[in-house]
Formats: sequence, structure tokens, C-alpha cells
Amino acid sequence: MHRLRNRLIAAFFAATIVPLFATIWITTSLLERSLDYATTEELDRLSRSLEETVREFYRRDRLALREAVEAGDVAPTFHDAAAPENWPTAVEEFWNGTETDRFQLSGAGGDRLDYLRREENGVSVYSRALGGIRMEEVSADFREARALVDSVRSRDLQRGFTLTLILLVAGVWCVSLGSLIYLAHRISRPIQELTAGLTALASGNLESRLQAQRDDEVGRAVEAFNRMAGQLEQSRERLVYLAQIASWQSLARKTAHELKNSLTPIRLTVEEILAREAGGDREFMEQASQIVVNEVETLERRVRAFTEFSREPEVSPEVLDVNALVEERASFLKPVHPETRYDFQLDQAGPRALADPDCVNWILTNLIQNAAEAAGNKGTVLLTTGSENGNVIVEVHDSGPGLSEAASRSLFEPTITFKKNGMGLGLSIARKDALLSGGDIMTVPGVLGGAAFRVVLPAAGH
Repeated sequence: MHRLRNRLIAAFFAATIVPLFATIWITTSLLERSLDYATTEELDRLSRSLEETVREFYRRDRLALREAVEAGDVAPTFHDAAAPENWPTAVEEFWNGTETDRFQLSGAGGDRLDYLRREENGVSVYSRALGGIRMEEVSADFREARALVDSVRSRDLQRGFTLTLILLVAGVWCVSLGSLIYLAHRISRPIQELTAGLTALASGNLESRLQAQRDDEVGRAVEAFNRMAGQLEQSRERLVYLAQIASWQSLARKTAHELKNSLTPIRLTVEEILAREAGGDREFMEQASQIVVNEVETLERRVRAFTEFSREPEVSPEVLDVNALVEERASFLKPVHPETRYDFQLDQAGPRALADPDCVNWILTNLIQNAAEAAGNKGTVLLTTGSENGNVIVEVHDSGPGLSEAASRSLFEPTITFKKNGMGLGLSIARKDALLSGGDIMTVPGVLGGAAFRVVLPAAGH
């Protein structure tokens, strides 16, 4: 049931898994090479080299200062032991110690080198400038550089960057996978429903319908399926009805043939009796003859109706002005029902139908005649025309008592009639003609409180 969705997900895996691993491998390789060029090792080497250089410079300055003191080239600053209250802190600490001499830095940031030497009655201090180098600041910079190098070494940058990259790429890929699963479900679900609907339709369930909730290709496919199912259902109903009509036509032809064989000698015999007027009670003979003639005429009417019902007319479609046909049929029937009111709601666009004119005239005559009889004196018949879904629509409404549920179910079946003198063939013939013309006849809710029929005919140009 979910093979399409699973295939979409598998296609996503196949299309992305190789590029995903290739991206991670290339990125980590570039990251590793980039980290190999990092300045940590160089900074460590340079800081150690500079430290050794400064140490050597400091050692040489100490040696030069000592040699200058020994040669008497540097005048000392003497701090008398008799006045220790004026001594600097460094001199006091040296005097209180056990060393005989000491080198130390002084000045702003350690830019001078002092040589302290113990004398019998005090301390002599010899000083030498370091050439603008501030040894204390340089020492502080050394300490910060070493701390930075140690901090960088304590962290595994390559592993951290690689792990971050993998988590980031995996997160993006998982979000993409989730989006794909959602989209795959959205795409596959209506297709699954459409497949199930087609399966139901193929099994004979022509009432199967789907709900179109999308305005895209899938939604239009669902709408096309619903239209197809509706057309198949209508076609099946029409075929069933035409098959029923065909069976009744066969019976009608057989009945008409048998009745004709019996009626012809009966009529000839009765006419011969009336012509000779020989013997017997004339009044009785005339009455009996008249009864026989009336019955024969009734049988002839039935024979004509069955003959018309069984006839297979040749359908010759023409372009018809439906508004003109409706007005013509109504005018033709007005003298028969002079007390009936006819109202018209005709489409001003002038719909044109492609149908056989004789069939359409028969259909309209039958429906308007039935509507006028149902409406009765002072009743109303409403005739409307219009267009819908590529078809021409004609509706006939009456203000009569309407149709019962039982009547609606069997209304178009042959020999079923709900009129006192009807034979039940009018609506059957009318629907047969409509079907042969590519249309149909059906009942619709009436707007005048009575019955209402809709005639559907193919529009010209469709």
C-alpha cells in the first residue's frame, strides 16, 4: 500500500548517501590540512627561540656590566649603611640577605639592569640601560604566549571541528529526510486512493467517488476519475434501460402482429353485417355492431401505440433552436388545454442542440401534454431552457399534485401508467428517443409544487 512512498524515500537515500559521505570526507580532509598549517607550532617555536635570544641578551648584558664594574668604567650609587631609612626596597632586601652581589631589573618595565654589590659599610649599585628593551614586559608576553600554546594543545581542534561538521550535515540531512517523508506521504496518499477507486470501479462499483482536495495534477486526476465514474454509471443505466426497452419492443411487435391478424376479419365481418342488415333484431344488431366497432378501434389504438413503441426510427441529428421548438410545442398544445397557463424562462443565449427533430418534438409534446393534464384547469406549466456541462437543458414543471415515490421509481417502465386512459408507453418512448439522440430524461424537484422533468440533449459543437 505504501510502495510509492517507500520508493521515493529509497530514491532519496540512493541519491544523497554517496554525496553525503563524499562531502564529509572532502571537508574533513581539507579541515585536517588546514589545521596542519595552523600557527600553534610555529608560535611555540618562535616564542621559545625569542626566549632563548632574550636570555642570551640578558646574560651578555650582565657579563658586560660586570666587566665594566671591574674595569671601573661605571660609577656606582652608594647606599650608606648608616642611613638605611633612605634605601630602596630592593637594596634593603639585598642588604638583609646573604648574597655578596646580585643582578636585577629596574626602571619602567625593566629597561635597566642593576648590579648590586655588598661593601663593608653599605651597598654599591651599578646600572646599565638595556637599549630600549623592557625585560619585564617581554617576560609577561612570553608567559601569555606559552599559556596560549598550552591551551591550544590541550584541545583537539580537528576532532571538535569534525564532530561539529558531522552533526551539522547529519542534522540537515535528517531535516531533508523528514521533509521528503512528509512530501512522499502527501503525494502517495491520493494516488493510493485513486488506485483503490479504480480497483473498486473495475470490480463493478460504479458509485465509487473520491474527494478532490487538491488543486494540482493529482487533484485534476481525481476529478477526471469522478467524471469518468459518473459517465460510466449513467451509461450503464442507459444500457440497462435500452435493453429493457428492446425486450419490450420485441413483445410489442409480436403482440401487434397477433392483434392485427385478429382485428382484420372482425372488422370485415361487422361491416358486412351492417351492410346487409339481413335478419334478426336491427336495433340489437346495430348496438352489437357499434360495440364491436368501438372495441376494434380501441384495439387499433393499442396496436398503433405498440407499433410506435417497437419502431426503431432512423435518427438524423440536426442543429435545433431549442427555444423555438419549446414555444412551438406549447403553442400547438394550448388549444387542447385552454385554461392552462404557460410560463417561459428561456435562455437568451439561444441554446442549440444537435438531435433528431422528430424525436425532440415527440419528447416535448409528450412532456408538455402530461404537464398540462396534471396541472388541470387554472393550473400552470413552466418551461425553461439553458446550458450545463456542454449539454442543452429543457425543463417542464407543472403545478399538479406531483409524483409519489413509487411512481418516480417506475415512471419510465413500459406499460406502467398513472393516468386513467393511459397505456404507459408515452414516457418510455420519450426517454428512448432522448437516449437515441445522445441525451436523457430524468425527474427533478419541481418549482411549482408538482412534477418536473429535465431533458438533456447534446449541445451543437460538442
